[in-house]
Formats: sequence, C-alpha cells, structure tokens
Amino acid sequence: MRKNARLLAASIAALSLFAAACGGDDKGTTTEAPAGSDAPASGIIAGVAFDTGGRGDGTFNDSAATGGERAASELGVEIKELEATVDEDRKANLELLAGDGAQVIVGVGFMFTDPMTEVAAANPDIHFGIVDSVVDAPNVSSLLFAANEGSFLVGAAAALKSESGQIGFIGGQEIDLIKAFEAGYTAGAKFVNPDIIVEVKYLGPAGDNSAWGNVAGAKEIAAGWYAAGTDVIYTAAGGSGAGTIEAAIEAGKWAIGVDSDQYLTSGDAAAQAVILTSMIKRVDVAVFETIKASVDGDTSGGIKMFDLSNDGVGYSTSGGYVDEFVDQLEEIKAKIVAGEIEVPSMP
Repeated sequence: MRKNARLLAASIAALSLFAAACGGDDKGTTTEAPAGSDAPASGIIAGVAFDTGGRGDGTFNDSAATGGERAASELGVEIKELEATVDEDRKANLELLAGDGAQVIVGVGFMFTDPMTEVAAANPDIHFGIVDSVVDAPNVSSLLFAANEGSFLVGAAAALKSESGQIGFIGGQEIDLIKAFEAGYTAGAKFVNPDIIVEVKYLGPAGDNSAWGNVAGAKEIAAGWYAAGTDVIYTAAGGSGAGTIEAAIEAGKWAIGVDSDQYLTSGDAAAQAVILTSMIKRVDVAVFETIKASVDGDTSGGIKMFDLSNDGVGYSTSGGYVDEFVDQLEEIKAKIVAGEIEVPSMP
C-alpha cells in the first residue's frame, strides 16, 4: 500500500520514540500547518491512531488522515500519527500519543474500543474520539455514522445502473457494523427494483482481521459473480475492496467504493473507469470536528452522529457515471431525511 501517499507539504518527520517502542514496521509522523497557512499555531497537539492499513488504504484511514491534515491547515494544530500493524499496537499507540503530549486523540475504528476504554480512564484530562464505536466515558466522543443511509443511496444507484438485474455486496467481517452497509444497500436497490437479485458474501467471521485485507478473496468472489451476470458490486471490507475493483476492471463491470471517494483515491485510470460511485463516510469531518472541539475548549464526550441530515454520509458523483440519476437519488435522500423512508440497519 502507498503508506506515505498524500502527505502535506509540511514538516513531517519520523518519531523515533514511537518507532522504537512500536517496532520498525510502525510509522509515526508529525504534520504541522503547511507553509503559507493562515492558521497560527494553536499550541494543541492532536494524535490520530490509524488502524491496520494506515495511510494509503484508499478508504477509511485515508479519510481520517484528511481530517487531520485539515486541522493542521485550518486550526494550526500539530498532528502526530501512528499506525497499528498488530493488535497490541492499538493500546500502545494510544499510550504513546498521550505520553508525547497530545491533548486530543482519535482512534480510527471499532477495534480501538477496549484499548481506548483503558487509556481514556487512565488519562481523564485528554479528550479522545473513537470512530464507529461507543466508549462510555466523559472524555470520549463516540463518532458514529449512519452507513446504512449512505448505502441505501448507492444501492439505489446500483439498481438504476444495472442492466442484468443482478448486483452484489461483499462485506469484511460478518458483524453488525458491516451488516448495516449490507442492509442499506439491499433496501436501496429493492426500493428502485423490487425484483433485483442481491448476492451477499462476507470475507470472514467476527474477529477475523484478515477480512479487511483479503484482496485475493474479494477478487475471487467478485470475478465469479461478474462471470455469472452480476454487473455491480459494492464492497465494505477495507483494503479488500481493491480486489473487487481489479475484478471489475478485468470483467468490464462496475464496482462501488466505500468510505472515501475511491474514484479520486485510486489514482488509476483503469480503476476510475469502473468505479460507479462510492458511499462516502465522512470520517474526515468527524476527525476534524473532534479536534476543533478541543481547540475551542469543548472536551465533553458523548455520541456524535453523522448521517444524511448533516452530510455525514453520502455518495460520490466523480466520473459522471451516476449523473443521469442524481435527481432521483437526491429525491430519495430528501425522503430519508424527512423520515418518509425508513432505512433498515440489519438485513
């Protein structure tokens, strides 16, 4: 993976303390406000603890990195980053960021739940944020996303684009978090075409972390479905989604990205030719808003929900492949926001 892609043109240096403590494969970086930024130094140090895959995953972690970069640019915050390469890194990285002076730390992913519960309790003066999970502590902001709502819209787009009447969904771990993507996608597709066939398969059970980086497995499933007539596949499985895109390129069919606008993050013309749309999950906004709250002196915890009503989730139009359906998709979005369409969160 492109571990150091899209770094700011800023003062970025390896943190030897982090590397020594976490092992040679762990990457620690510091990002300050870029030259020419109007933002004065805030005096705030913010930590971003990536999950496995880190920068360059093209989806979840990259979106979080974008939020940190925005905080550095607009708020004058110094950003320190660490990436987990094994399970034990998550707690260690949170502790390292806390020990290195971070006043606010965001853990990117539900796998940080238990480690953050411990580290936040031991550091009550530090403001924490966790993506896709709830930690019930006064100093932790739980950053949740209505992924089912965004998935409903890309499911509708898939049904509108499909010529075969057969589409697919590939999930990472078979857990409630990812089932919400599946539920929304299937419901959105059937809202448009009640007779559409939606194939569903997961890359691993709960706890199987290889499901997030199983490129070969996703490609095998997708290639089989494409050969059998499926013409659009949505993958919510972290880095595994690259396999679906590879299969789509070879089959000349459509893939749907997740979390980030993968048309933009792919950086590859062949991939861009087959990425119909992406379900946007604004992890970047959640990270930025959590850091901004600390800069503004608000270190209170609690649940922060990002959904269609505040553009916390949505769909991309890059490439122009869904332009003909935008009016219909926006009408559906408005009905969801108004409560006229109830989007399921479980299949």
